[in-house]
Amino acid sequence: MVRLLFVDIDGTLVGKEGVPPCVWPAVEAVRERGIRLALLTGRPGRGEALGLARRLDPKGLHAFESGAVVLALAQDPHDPPATPLLVQALPQGAAKEAVRLARRLGLPLEGYTADGGFYVEGESPLLLEHQRLLGLEAEGADLLGLPSPLVRLQVLAGPQAPLGAFLEGLPPELEAHVAESPKMPGVRFVSLTQRGVSKLSAARFVAEAYGLSLAECGMVGDGENDLEVIRAVGLGMAMGNAPQSVQRAAKRVVAPVEACGLAEALRSLLG
Repeated sequence: MVRLLFVDIDGTLVGKEGVPPCVWPAVEAVRERGIRLALLTGRPGRGEALGLARRLDPKGLHAFESGAVVLALAQDPHDPPATPLLVQALPQGAAKEAVRLARRLGLPLEGYTADGGFYVEGESPLLLEHQRLLGLEAEGADLLGLPSPLVRLQVLAGPQAPLGAFLEGLPPELEAHVAESPKMPGVRFVSLTQRGVSKLSAARFVAEAYGLSLAECGMVGDGENDLEVIRAVGLGMAMGNAPQSVQRAAKRVVAPVEACGLAEALRSLLG
């Protein structure tokens, strides 16, 4: 039996038109059965993503920044809205090397800090479009001179961007996670965390915090960056819009995001 379900955001919970309305009744039904829900996303734990976390499980644990940050939502209305339980910063030297590499290749660059800061370098339209998607406004800054440690770097790569050169030039201390969003088609989001930090490492942390093994958990996702969790949990589910590599790894394939695939996945837990 699945006691905790991890849910990706882009392409799983959120489609081109946002969250399909069919999802929320299924969320309520699952929670009434005592099944916990946890976001597992590359997005930062602010803006739209934090609002989605509150709707999924308003008193739960949720993983952001490709696994680098786990937040506990407030149990009491007088408490802070979210408390960091896990924050894993990038190695400083490797982060600076990645920033310089992105600059040389002309790639739009974002930086996310341990204190919740969101910073950008450059004036690419992709950076502005992504801020609208996140529901957050970034601050322009020199990412080599931030006062707080970086937990994640991210480049936004359009169809003609030299993504291969960027990935090949990264220092070994960093791990790259490539994802896409239906709200920004054709753009690849390359998220950099400390080596060993990933959605899977965060899933283990959250499961253990609830006193569970990954065998008692499920995962529903649509991207290559969800694969390792889909393979590791007791019930890995892929969206119908996921690549074939992700669908083949899953124990169950549900409908695409716009056709209520997440609601289908949630209802399957009620058996």
